[in-house]
Amino acid sequence: MKLLLIGKIFFTICTLAFLSPALAWAQKETLGVSAVKPTPALMQGVERAGKRVEMDRVLQSLDGQLTDSIHATRKFQVVGRSDLSEILKEQEFANSGNVDSNDKSAALQSKLAGAKYLLVTTVDDFQDYTETATFKSTGRSAIKRVVRLSCVGKIYDSTTGKLLESTNFQMSNKDISENRTYSTREGMVGEDLLVTIARKMAGKIANRVADVIFPPRVLSKRDKQVTINRGDGADVAVGQIWNVFAVGEELIDPDTKESLGREEVLIGKVKIISILPKTSTAEILEDFGINKDTLLRKAQ
Repeated sequence: MKLLLIGKIFFTICTLAFLSPALAWAQKETLGVSAVKPTPALMQGVERAGKRVEMDRVLQSLDGQLTDSIHATRKFQVVGRSDLSEILKEQEFANSGNVDSNDKSAALQSKLAGAKYLLVTTVDDFQDYTETATFKSTGRSAIKRVVRLSCVGKIYDSTTGKLLESTNFQMSNKDISENRTYSTREGMVGEDLLVTIARKMAGKIANRVADVIFPPRVLSKRDKQVTINRGDGADVAVGQIWNVFAVGEELIDPDTKESLGREEVLIGKVKIISILPKTSTAEILEDFGINKDTLLRKAQ
């Protein structure tokens, strides 16, 4: 009898251990990530400048890094849609019969998951050139490689086709390191610079997507500290100042009658003092009603 009871307990524990990740996965919103593509005008300019190889390297790296960065936010069930370039394709996919709309764990049953949200990323500027600095005192010259990347990220609600957010992101090697690309020889910095810029850009886009769909919130408040639902890799740094907002009434555009979201009333400020993998702790600097679930925005 004891053996039978022990066997049942063991079976139950194993079942829960197996189901827990599946249930957590099913509860997450699904985000489709389309292939990163350059604008036609950009590709023409890149071809003329002889930078097609460098551009392709950035595109390939950004394409993979973007999916990885979004997955790292732990907010979404990520579905790659490398063959989708616009929202209508996602809508057609949802109605194609490949998606089990009644079963939230369809992806675990070897069926394709339909995405509620879709991220479309377009590269609209890429510059890769060198600048030469001459030092009069020595008569020697130094070459600096300058790489700039600009992307537009658009977030759609694929169930309605509504554009939720469109943001321009810019990145250059100046955002990564200061003067590390200077050299007294006529050589080019390795390919790792292009990969690093692509990775940094992917992180910026992924964090913006998470903030739009799941704004940062206060998880708990204790004495003069709060815990927020943003951790390592979520663009949080020790020393940052964040504003805290209470959510007010819904705002309606008087012309279009479209919902503009809810009013946000400033009720405090906090300063990040420690960061963990999934959460961060902040010291309260000003408090006019900070509570659990209040919103946070990084101070500009």
